[in-house]
Amino acid sequence: MIVEHNVPLQPHNSFGIVARAHALVRIANEADVAALLAHPRWHAAPKFVLGGGSNIVLTGDVKSLVLKIEIMGRRLVEETPRAWIVEVGAGETWHDTVRWTLDQGYLGLENMALIPGTVGGAPVQNIGAYGVELQDRFESLDAIDLDTGRSFTLDAAQCAFGYRDSVFKHVAAGGPNDFGLAGRALITRVRLRLPRPWKPVLGYLDLERKMAEAGNHAPGARQIFDWICAIRTAKLPDWRVLGNAGSFFKNPTVTPEQCADIIARDPKIVHYPMADGSIKLAAGWLIDACGWKGKTMGNAGVYEKQALVLVNRGGRSHPATGGEVMTLAKAIQTSVYERFGIRLEPEPVVV
Repeated sequence: MIVEHNVPLQPHNSFGIVARAHALVRIANEADVAALLAHPRWHAAPKFVLGGGSNIVLTGDVKSLVLKIEIMGRRLVEETPRAWIVEVGAGETWHDTVRWTLDQGYLGLENMALIPGTVGGAPVQNIGAYGVELQDRFESLDAIDLDTGRSFTLDAAQCAFGYRDSVFKHVAAGGPNDFGLAGRALITRVRLRLPRPWKPVLGYLDLERKMAEAGNHAPGARQIFDWICAIRTAKLPDWRVLGNAGSFFKNPTVTPEQCADIIARDPKIVHYPMADGSIKLAAGWLIDACGWKGKTMGNAGVYEKQALVLVNRGGRSHPATGGEVMTLAKAIQTSVYERFGIRLEPEPVVV
């Protein structure tokens, strides 16, 4: 185990924000975690787990010991008539993993192509796109308790998945049934359950347009993968070219009555009925309606093709600061609340 000091974090966050880790250790396997927790200096130090850095906003240097997750490996652990069970190291890139599963003939992740970040970060955020969320393809995960050093395994129910939410985003408050694991769990491996027989998920307008354009109304998994990549590339900036953290705000949910009130004032609002009776509103539409698309504050801006994405206008040489990003985000929240009475909730973790 080697602890590096004063490590630049700009290469390790997709926004490209300049910050440094006072100390950083690379975690390549479970033995590295055990060595760290046995170390007289570092075992009790505050820790920050860093995966692909695609869902964070750094507002300054990180004083906690940064644990850079680099646990690799992919393998099929079980095949049954009903599913393929695939195990993936937490440090593997998510998109590369989606591509790998398709190459192996294990289908079911294609709708989540091109989501940035690592496999270990996927359960934390319960990532999802185009009708499929991680919880729909999840079997279990392995993790290590950074307080006790004990390894444990969680199934889907124990992860308490919600919309862009999980047990890993909540801090335990001390109650008898409280199981919050924020800042406490280091995910090492994730097992995905890919159902057999495969069935396509096609209920999104963008995919329906692709089917109509191609005259193909029964696409295979590889075709859906290619379409999703094309759709996302056309709508969203490549973080390696224009720094960003993907969708910056969660799509808010409201009651049917609230939605009807908004529709009475703004009939064009984009909304989707949910299974529980609530209505999901398109946050990007709300932000665009408030006039934010293409606007900038300092070196932080709103992407001109998709108002849900905040971007680093300064590039790598003169990047936006975390403070500029959050000032812009708060201004957007204020204007959306003043016009629609809706509070937008950011998706990224602010550090």
